[in-house]
Amino acid sequence: MTEKMYIDALAEAIREEFDRDERVFMIGEDIGVYGGSFGVTKGMYEKYKDKLVDTPISEASIVGVGVGCALVGLRPIVEIMFSDFMMDAMEFIVNQAAKLSYMTGGQLCVPMVIRSPMGSGAGMAAQHSQSLPAIFAHIPGLKVVMPATPYDVKGLLKTAVRDDNPVIFLEHKLLYWTKGEVPEGEYLVPLGKADVKRQGGDITLVAGSIMVPRSLEAADALAKDGIECEVVDVRSLSPLDVDTIVSSVKKTGRLAIVEDDNENFGWGAEVAAKITNSEAFDFLDEPILRVAGNNIPIPYSPELEKAAVPQVEDVISAVKGVFSRRG
Repeated sequence: MTEKMYIDALAEAIREEFDRDERVFMIGEDIGVYGGSFGVTKGMYEKYKDKLVDTPISEASIVGVGVGCALVGLRPIVEIMFSDFMMDAMEFIVNQAAKLSYMTGGQLCVPMVIRSPMGSGAGMAAQHSQSLPAIFAHIPGLKVVMPATPYDVKGLLKTAVRDDNPVIFLEHKLLYWTKGEVPEGEYLVPLGKADVKRQGGDITLVAGSIMVPRSLEAADALAKDGIECEVVDVRSLSPLDVDTIVSSVKKTGRLAIVEDDNENFGWGAEVAAKITNSEAFDFLDEPILRVAGNNIPIPYSPELEKAAVPQVEDVISAVKGVFSRRG
């Protein structure tokens, strides 16, 4: 195991898949000589100039080309500079990539990864700071992944590239320069398998993306007050590993869902519904708690931006509130 930054583990996965399969290539804005808007492909161009395709600023065209290439047997990795801009390509994502396998009875498949940075905290205002995984998870035919650690981002991207279905691969901006242990050599992380990042017996915190490290930090602080949190990283929303969440809730008897997108119709509501309709419901000692963003666009002001999305202290306060009701 070697400690690596999230962005380096991600880049390593891309290079390994380039080397492994001649059908894999990458297409997007400024990914060649410039190295990508966040530097994911920095330094790759000299070796992989035939696999890094720079494009004009046209997200619909970029994704449309990706769909076409996937349909004829290639395996494109499409980079969209900000996940907010995927809204410009929804025709190709929702009506083409997600549906063609179903509509052709499996005669066609779209083995394409659309990877993009998401989320707030970088001072980029409302049109560059959204977290939109719930939108894509709502669409049948799309797989949706949001890795939280260097280990997961590498293993999940390699798995996504090899999948025969379109995968939406969302990377939170603030995670790029976080560090974690990554194995040397080949490994894969399966889609649709959650990971228990911390064991605990008092309450389950179900989190994804940036909310995983925030939940872990909150859990460490809560442990000092005698509250032991179990932190479950969903890793992917579609497919969603309900069984792991159910097992954890049966163990702890309490559930808090921690998400950084706005609360209305967010993915946390789906997790809550799944638990309500499962055998875990009878084990709940408290109502299910959601800790989510405010139902507003992301502000530009740093103070307001921070207030709009749950921070570590918000998770701590919410969990303490659960236990204070019991005295």
